[in-house]
Amino acid sequence: MNFWSFVVENRGEIAQLTLEHLWIVGISTLLAVLVGIPVGILITRKPALHNPVIVIANIIQTIPSLALFGFLLPAPWIGERAGRLAILALTLYALLPMIRNTYAGIKGVDHAVVEAARGMGLTGWQLLYKVELPLAGSVILAGVRVAVVISVGLATIAAAIGAGGLGELIFRGLAMVNNSVILAGAVPAALMALTADFVLGWLEKRLSPPRAA
Repeated sequence: MNFWSFVVENRGEIAQLTLEHLWIVGISTLLAVLVGIPVGILITRKPALHNPVIVIANIIQTIPSLALFGFLLPAPWIGERAGRLAILALTLYALLPMIRNTYAGIKGVDHAVVEAARGMGLTGWQLLYKVELPLAGSVILAGVRVAVVISVGLATIAAAIGAGGLGELIFRGLAMVNNSVILAGAVPAALMALTADFVLGWLEKRLSPPRAA
């Protein structure tokens, strides 16, 4: 059976696994945003925390995905459910680009603009929300973009622990030595990553401050 025949005959299952994949990636990215961006902001205010936070995030990033799943399996409540475990693991992997880009974006705001805002009487919170975050928006979104693309790829590994998603087709195809089944999982995952990269790249350009002539 060729690739297209397999896709047509199994379109319902492929659609379901694609939705599972989107769910895992979407929830983990949202959690990474809710944690990573505030941590990135925190280390711009507390420079002493910068190195420890970045080192920890870097260490997490270097742990092989299957090994990380194994480390998390004994965790109470989380290890009992493969979906929760996969979401937590992907969230941890997504933290580094979120934290790093948030820090870099805020630190990259023109010092003269920051001083002018302070001179106008803005408080620290007003400075953050009205000046720094809007100007750093494109850099922060670039971190989200990297995290999403990484998560789409790593989510395929989550099928190894029964978390579902397109990785199920890839692992099934490997077990059957069937390229059509492998492609039925790999192609939608690749298209998902490319689409997310294109959309977020477009938003990133829209948020970039205009360059001076």
